Amino acid sequence: MLKLGFLVVLAFMGYWIDHNICVEGFGVNWGTMATHMLEPKIVVQMLKDNGINKVKLFDADKSTMNALAGTDIEVMVAIPNDQLLTMTDYDRAKDWVRRNVTRYNFKNGVNIKYVAVGNEPFLTAYNNSFLNLTFPALRNIQNALNEAGVGDSIKATVPLNADVYFSPESNPVPSAGRFRTDIAELMTQIVEFMSKNQAPFTVNIYPFLSLYANEHFPIDFAFFDGTPSPVLDNGVEYTNVFDANFDTLYSALKAVGYGNMAILVGEVGWPTDGDKNANLNNAYRFYKGLFAKLASNRGTPLRPGYIEVYLFGLIDEDAKSIAPGNFERHWGIFRYDGQSKFPMDISGQGQDKHLVAAKNVQYLPNRWCMLNPNATDLSKLANNIDYACTFSDCTSLGYGSSCNNLDAIGNASYAFNMFYQVQNQLDLSCDFEGLAMVTNRNLSQGTCNFIIQTGKYSISHKVLPGIVVLLSGFIFLLL
Repeated sequence: MLKLGFLVVLAFMGYWIDHNICVEGFGVNWGTMATHMLEPKIVVQMLKDNGINKVKLFDADKSTMNALAGTDIEVMVAIPNDQLLTMTDYDRAKDWVRRNVTRYNFKNGVNIKYVAVGNEPFLTAYNNSFLNLTFPALRNIQNALNEAGVGDSIKATVPLNADVYFSPESNPVPSAGRFRTDIAELMTQIVEFMSKNQAPFTVNIYPFLSLYANEHFPIDFAFFDGTPSPVLDNGVEYTNVFDANFDTLYSALKAVGYGNMAILVGEVGWPTDGDKNANLNNAYRFYKGLFAKLASNRGTPLRPGYIEVYLFGLIDEDAKSIAPGNFERHWGIFRYDGQSKFPMDISGQGQDKHLVAAKNVQYLPNRWCMLNPNATDLSKLANNIDYACTFSDCTSLGYGSSCNNLDAIGNASYAFNMFYQVQNQLDLSCDFEGLAMVTNRNLSQGTCNFIIQTGKYSISHKVLPGIVVLLSGFIFLLL
């Protein structure tokens, strides 16, 4: 029998247009850590075209909010962790609410439902950096919402990683779930405050990370279609880690007197590249099972009924940190350009089909950067590949990934092209000390896609402010 010590291995660090029913309670996380972002109005249209009526943001960017205005899409805006200290001052919290919430509270404005105060602030990897800031910030934001007269409809919550609770080694089952010992008192205070204000407990659950973090984790347990070795807990049978994890949280809440508190799954999903288990087939399998589960409204063994979830994520983000793993840039159900990756049954009723892709996306010209076949001095090739990958996204070249089978020439060309595309195909960005050249030939092969980057909208401020070009051993910054 599988023990729960394996399972809760946690993250470290409407209607369709054609009248197919969309699963109730289904939303998406819209992240923007990308070198080339799609225009917000294009993304919002894509949400509408697919009947997605809930979205969770990681900030309250003005252009994003303006694009959402008038759509009636339910929105969770967010305060990043680096702003939590500021929010411990009540006047500043009121100012944030005024600038990012109430300014949109008008007819045909933005349908804000939640404010996320921080993002997984109690991760052990943060070394308690936000331990004394999160609750004061949460309290101030909710009180500011209440004072502004919107607290009855807009609730402040804290999206938390599943590492804030656990089951003891002596009894590793969901019914024994408790909050992490070092933050148990703080978690009780937060839960009590959110419950008083009728806000949900928001948790991020990642079955993929359970599999990624433990090579002995049984792969079937990460999905929803059964396992030969279920977990038994006082006569209750668990066949997947999502249910076991969710019920561990339920038990932790029950243990502090809040077993009836609403639980919202803020992030759940499966990446499609960057790891041997991150691929289209596994993502299809995971989402097929998840949507069938949501459509059934059967909930979990200890908490039957409706579950509200936000998929992570909407679009691939090529500028995300890969400290947790190369897969971090491949969580999207859509590619970087808003194209559907695989069929999804968002009805939960066996209606597999590709989601409606983003419309009116503009691309750079059909040009790629490749290793120059006439290059003779390859002594600097490795350094140039490293440089290209440092300032672009080469995660698809890793072991078990979509471009893992390229030869040495293909690896170099892939790296050079990714840099070239990030830098908007500027001629000087396809030089690499004479090792590279521009081609009009699509270099894609097999499962490996040599992309053409999107154009027009903007390069994100999160990457280089200009273009860095390596020429004859010198680095130049062109603004």
